Amino acid sequence: MTSAPGTRHTIPAQRRQEILRAIRGGATHVSQLAQSFGVSEMTVRRDLDELARDGHIERVRGGAVTVSAEPPFGQTLIERYDEKNAIGAAAAALVEDGQTVMIDIGTTTLQAARHLHGRTLTVVTSSLAVYEELMPYETIELILPGGTVRRNYQSLVGILAEGALRQLKADVLFLGTSAIDARFDVWDSTMVEVPIKRAMIEAAAEVVLLADSAKFSMAGLVRVCEASAIQRLVTDTPPPAAAAAAAERAGVTITIAA
Repeated sequence: MTSAPGTRHTIPAQRRQEILRAIRGGATHVSQLAQSFGVSEMTVRRDLDELARDGHIERVRGGAVTVSAEPPFGQTLIERYDEKNAIGAAAAALVEDGQTVMIDIGTTTLQAARHLHGRTLTVVTSSLAVYEELMPYETIELILPGGTVRRNYQSLVGILAEGALRQLKADVLFLGTSAIDARFDVWDSTMVEVPIKRAMIEAAAEVVLLADSAKFSMAGLVRVCEASAIQRLVTDTPPPAAAAAAAERAGVTITIAA
């Protein structure tokens, strides 16, 4: 039974379940939840932290949002595999030996890493899948930023990772994405990954966006950056007309993988 506003719960577990239902119904701010449940904002923050530790929500500034269903990394890896592999090969061909390359999380960026085998490079990555892929190659110096492990997507997130990335510089970033809109803005579907992506963008001299054509028909939750932050797109087919025009206005070079 859903509690009326102002009801005070004496059992924390019951209150947390009611808070979770309220968040799923659209209530996301600490002050709003505290008023609804007749408890202090400090109590709500503790409840939100507990729900986040259990994986039910993601904490954001001032409140929380529900965790959207995310397919396992292995499932995403095999989707549109040939297109991603071609994009990865084309992206890797842009890299010169001796460069420092940042590699974002994602299945397309992982394909780029697979085409870097044996190169003489420094690779900075928040992707544990990329780390495992490149670990056997001693000519590649690997740098991990640390942070909290997101097991489902094999990534490193959080303030420790963000802080480490802000101390680094890279020649090129291979950036992944959930979606690209008609203005060529880049979007992601997982809020906790966005600060990591933004920190990488700030650290890189050149940002190369890796995205198969399906990303132009998808939607994301959070805008990562505008077109002006991207220098190059590597994709498998020409983008839709509106996105292509926006990319041209922003000076984005488009590479079509063979």
